[in-house]
Amino acid sequence: MEGAAARPKLRARLLFSAAVLAGEQGDYASAQRLFDESLETCLDLHDNRGVAVALNALAVNARDRGDLSTASLLFDRCVAIWRDEGDPADVARALSNLANVTRMQGEAARASSLYDECLALFRQVGDVAGVAWTLNYQGDVARESNDLPAARSFYEQSLAAFSLSRDGWGIASALSDLAGLSWDQGDNDEARRLYGESIQMFQNLGHKRGIARVLECLAANAAAQSNAVQALRFAGCAAALRERLGAPLTPAEQHKLEKVLEFARRTLDTAVGLSAWMEGWALPVEQAIQEALGPCAEPTLRTGSDG
Repeated sequence: MEGAAARPKLRARLLFSAAVLAGEQGDYASAQRLFDESLETCLDLHDNRGVAVALNALAVNARDRGDLSTASLLFDRCVAIWRDEGDPADVARALSNLANVTRMQGEAARASSLYDECLALFRQVGDVAGVAWTLNYQGDVARESNDLPAARSFYEQSLAAFSLSRDGWGIASALSDLAGLSWDQGDNDEARRLYGESIQMFQNLGHKRGIARVLECLAANAAAQSNAVQALRFAGCAAALRERLGAPLTPAEQHKLEKVLEFARRTLDTAVGLSAWMEGWALPVEQAIQEALGPCAEPTLRTGSDG
C-alpha cells in the first residue's frame, strides 16, 4: 500500500522536474502542460504544499512568456495557500514573486509595499539571503521609479548583506546593478569599473549565465554610447553563450534587448552589423571579458580577405 501511495507523489515530482527543464530551454508550452499535470496530481493527493509549488511554477512560466495578469493571479493564490500553511519564510518567498510581477505591471507603490512585508518576514525568520535579495529588488523598484538615491541605498545595503554572508553570486549581481545605476547617473567610468568587478566575479564562480547578463548590459551601454560594433559583438557573444548553455532570454527580455540593439544595427551597414554580430558569436568568452575590462574603444572588424 505504501508503494502504491508513493507512486502519484513520485509522478508529480518527475513531471515537475521535466517541466522545469523544458522551461529553462524556452519550451514554455511543454513546461506549462507538465506543470498542469503535476498540479492535478497534487490536487488529487490533497497535497497543499505541492499545489502551491506547482502554482508558483505555472506563475513563473506565465511571467516569462509575458502573460503578467495570469502570473499575478497565480502568485496571489500561492500567497493565500502559504498563509494558510503558516510558514513565514514560504509566505515571504511567495510575496516576493508577487511583488516582482506587480513591478513588471508598473505598479511601483504596491510592489514596494509587498517587498516591505516580505523583508519584515525574512528578518523575522533570520533568512539572510532573503533579506539581501529583497533589498536588491527594492532597489530595482526605486530605480524604475527614478528615485536614484533610494535605489543606490538599497543596492548598497544589498551588497553589504551579500558580502556578510559571502554570497558570491549575490555580490556579483549587486555590483552589476550598482554599475547600471552609475550609468543612469552619468558616471560611465564607475559603471565600467563595477561591471568589470561583476563579470570577473561571475567568471571566478563559473556562473556563465551571470557573464551573459553582464555582457548584455555592456552591449546596451555600448549602443547608448554609439559604439555600435562593440554593442553587437558583446550581444553576439552573450547570445552564443546562452545557446551553449541552453538558457535563452525570456521573450520579454529578448524584446527589451532587441529594442536597445535596434539603433546600433541602424547605424551600421547591414553587412558590417552582421559581421560584428558573428565576430561576437565566435568570440571566446575570456576574450570578451578582457575586451569588457579594457578601454572603451571600437574594435576593428576582420574583412573577408582576412579569412
